[in-house]
Amino acid sequence: MAGDQKAKAKAEQAKGKLKETMGRAVGNEKMEAEGRMEGARGDAREAKEKTKDTFKH
Repeated sequence: MAGDQKAKAKAEQAKGKLKETMGRAVGNEKMEAEGRMEGARGDAREAKEKTKDTFKH
Protein backbone atom coordinates (compact mmCIF):
# COMPACT_ATOMS: atom_id res chain seq x y z
CA MET A 1 0.00 0.00 0.00
CA ALA A 2 2.78 2.43 0.86
CA GLY A 3 4.36 1.94 -2.56
CA ASP A 4 1.03 2.80 -4.14
CA GLN A 5 0.85 6.03 -2.15
CA LYS A 6 4.42 6.92 -3.04
CA ALA A 7 3.67 6.41 -6.73
CA LYS A 8 0.55 8.53 -6.36
CA ALA A 9 2.64 11.29 -4.76
CA LYS A 10 5.16 11.24 -7.62
CA ALA A 11 2.36 11.31 -10.20
CA GLU A 12 0.73 14.28 -8.43
CA GLN A 13 4.04 16.12 -8.34
CA ALA A 14 4.65 15.52 -12.05
CA LYS A 15 1.10 16.49 -13.01
CA GLY A 16 1.35 19.66 -10.92
CA LYS A 17 4.69 20.63 -12.46
CA LEU A 18 3.33 20.08 -15.96
CA LYS A 19 0.20 22.11 -15.23
CA GLU A 20 2.25 24.92 -13.69
CA THR A 21 4.59 25.00 -16.70
CA MET A 22 1.71 25.01 -19.18
CA GLY A 23 -0.05 27.77 -17.26
CA ARG A 24 3.10 29.87 -17.31
CA ALA A 25 3.63 29.20 -21.03
CA VAL A 26 0.15 30.33 -22.03
CA GLY A 27 -0.08 33.11 -19.46
CA ASN A 28 -2.88 31.49 -17.46
CA GLU A 29 -2.26 32.38 -13.81
CA LYS A 30 -5.12 30.20 -12.54
CA MET A 31 -3.70 27.09 -14.22
CA GLU A 32 -0.24 27.94 -12.92
CA ALA A 33 -1.57 28.27 -9.36
CA GLU A 34 -3.50 24.99 -9.64
CA GLY A 35 -0.31 23.29 -10.76
CA ARG A 36 1.59 24.64 -7.77
CA MET A 37 -1.18 23.38 -5.47
CA GLU A 38 -1.15 19.90 -7.02
CA GLY A 39 2.62 19.77 -6.69
CA ALA A 40 2.39 20.81 -3.05
CA ARG A 41 -0.24 18.16 -2.41
CA GLY A 42 2.12 15.57 -3.90
CA ASP A 43 4.98 16.87 -1.75
CA ALA A 44 2.81 16.57 1.36
CA ARG A 45 1.76 13.03 0.47
CA GLU A 46 5.39 12.05 -0.11
CA ALA A 47 6.45 13.59 3.23
CA LYS A 48 3.68 11.69 5.01
CA GLU A 49 4.83 8.40 3.48
CA LYS A 50 8.47 9.07 4.38
CA THR A 51 7.43 9.83 7.96
CA LYS A 52 5.45 6.60 8.15
CA ASP A 53 8.47 4.68 6.82
CA THR A 54 10.72 6.28 9.41
CA PHE A 55 8.53 5.15 12.31
CA LYS A 56 7.93 1.74 10.79
CA HIS A 57 11.61 0.74 11.03
